[in-house]
Amino acid sequence: MWGDGSPTRKFLYSTDAARGIVMGTNFYNDSEPVNLGTGYEISIKDLIDLICEVMGYDGELVWETDKPNGQPRRCLDTQRATEKFGFIAEMDFRQGLEKTIEWYRQQAGSPIS
Repeated sequence: MWGDGSPTRKFLYSTDAARGIVMGTNFYNDSEPVNLGTGYEISIKDLIDLICEVMGYDGELVWETDKPNGQPRRCLDTQRATEKFGFIAEMDFRQGLEKTIEWYRQQAGSPIS
């Protein structure tokens, strides 16, 4: 992996994103932008560790610290979505990651059409 794993990111599960978009289109009619999110922030290192745990990978991880980390933090303020139309993400991060990995494994085993 590039960098040292210290940057942080937030993730939003697809069904929560879809629900938030529908809620926004139904209940929000303002010119101010709205960010959807969970409020849960995780470092890239912790994310990689969790992916390895969920996938059962116990091999070696190589951090290429001579490569750039990227933006140190991407943290969106999601309060407007909650205040204006009641959006709160429902999918737990770990559960969403497990479901995503399960979906990926199913797709990887299927022939591409």
